[in-house]
Amino acid sequence: MNHLSVLNQVPKKTNTYAVYAAVIVAALGYFVDIYDLLLFSIVRVPSLKSIGLSGKALTDSGIFLLNVQMVGMLLGGIFWGILGDKKGRLSVLFGSIFLYSIANIANGFVHSVESYALWRFIAGFGLAGELGAGITLVAELMPKGKRGQATTIVASVGVSGAVAAYYIAQYFTWQVSYFIGGGLGLSLLLLRIGVSESGMFYKVSQQETSRGNFLLLFSNWRIFLKYLRCIIIGVPLWFVVGILITLSPEFGKVLKVQGVVDAGSAVACCYGGLVFGDIASGILSQLLKSRIKVVFVFLCLSTIGITCYFFIENASLQTFYLICVFLGFSVGYWVIFMTIATEQFGTNIRATVTTTVPNFVRAAVVPLSLLFQFLYTLLDDSLIYAGAVVGLLCLSIAFWSLIKMKESFSTDLDFIEER
Repeated sequence: MNHLSVLNQVPKKTNTYAVYAAVIVAALGYFVDIYDLLLFSIVRVPSLKSIGLSGKALTDSGIFLLNVQMVGMLLGGIFWGILGDKKGRLSVLFGSIFLYSIANIANGFVHSVESYALWRFIAGFGLAGELGAGITLVAELMPKGKRGQATTIVASVGVSGAVAAYYIAQYFTWQVSYFIGGGLGLSLLLLRIGVSESGMFYKVSQQETSRGNFLLLFSNWRIFLKYLRCIIIGVPLWFVVGILITLSPEFGKVLKVQGVVDAGSAVACCYGGLVFGDIASGILSQLLKSRIKVVFVFLCLSTIGITCYFFIENASLQTFYLICVFLGFSVGYWVIFMTIATEQFGTNIRATVTTTVPNFVRAAVVPLSLLFQFLYTLLDDSLIYAGAVVGLLCLSIAFWSLIKMKESFSTDLDFIEER
């Protein structure tokens, strides 16, 4: 059978129910993804205390475990991305959910930093696949003018998982909180029925085209720079979450906040703001019919929020948490950032890009935290100066990358990426 006859067999219009099912599964999968990802930041202190750590070891081991998790996500992003372009979006969507759910449950049984690190690595590896596969699938199933609406739903529902993690951690032990996350993930596998594969992927899979070739992204300067820019514009978000919010108790002490800053409360406030930021950025993108303009607006808001964070000495606890909410809102362009990555590349490499880009951004916490620790020591143990320098670097390169990016609103996604 020749390629033309095969392509003619592909349905011209995707079943509406299949589209809704894909959006629901992707959104709920991201909900559990974020729940697990941020649960560690919320239960970091009590979980590490329960295995015998105290004092400076809480901070050092916390950063170490966060880095291990992010390395897992970096490697997992490459693995799941390539698999998504070679075997399909659905295999990655449900395979990653299964893996991180099992790892989540196992996290509740750890009794040492070593075992904690092992399961955070496996959890990170599993977490790396769900969002990229979900966004890719939804973007390819939706009409091009409505992609932003669907990805906004996915991101908005997803990031609320952090708020859920906070409240669950308030009423249950850290072990049970992990068990709940794992159970929620495994229950999602029951929704597999009714979700169909992307028609664009099906068409490409019938052609003699290289799919999931990660090295293609480094094959020439044009493609590499396009890929690099997609990563860099998201780095400020994980500087905020991975450093400013995760280490908020330490920053709170240095800033002499009037009260004890709780990491879980800071995460909940940040992600509460992020939910509204994702909704606002998605709606604004549809109104302006632009992705680039919206990211520029939110990067400006991030600059304001980060600046306020470092100038709130002697502020009340409520004021500190309000700034965390604003910080979350200001980096609520995650949905647009993900949509941009999806729209920039062809179907044969799209899942690889959409899956690796957010995980490279998340994994950027590793060099950022190492740079932060280095500057912290270099600048006479000053958390504020170290954080300010790293924040300035993140924002500067993000603005530079955005200026050079091509607008992708309503771009036709049915194309192949070539060298």
